[in-house]
Amino acid sequence: MRSAVVVVVAAITLSGTACGSSDSGKTAASSNSSASSSLSSAAAADSGQLTSLVPTPENTNTTKGPDSLADNGIHLYFQVSGAPADVMKAYQAALEAKKWDVTSVVTSDSGATYTGTNGAAYSVVDGGGYQDKTYIDVCAWPAKPADPNCKRSDR
Repeated sequence: MRSAVVVVVAAITLSGTACGSSDSGKTAASSNSSASSSLSSAAAADSGQLTSLVPTPENTNTTKGPDSLADNGIHLYFQVSGAPADVMKAYQAALEAKKWDVTSVVTSDSGATYTGTNGAAYSVVDGGGYQDKTYIDVCAWPAKPADPNCKRSDR
């Protein structure tokens, strides 16, 4: 139990510094109000249930994975029907509905990149495309890895 608390504290600390964000007030409020859900999410991630934390986008045509990543992570790929900006906005909402605290790294008409935490679990979501085709790569780990690089899968 003590190691789970240490992992949660480390994840909260790292999420406050990810991508240059330093809104320590928001991080503190989030960590206090979600301590019990953080522990349950950490337990789910530790028991190899990361897949249950990753939503499948609406209008998905193709799904690949989960594939194994370093640091006990997983990679999933989704090909989705819909304009990239609309699909990624809807996917952000789906992540938040699964209790992910999502940070937008970049957004545009052609897609978006997000990072997120769900308890100790950490994710990187990279999605983009053109016209009515969107391709989403999702990587998730039980805790933030030293190199949270989510490489695109073969299309």
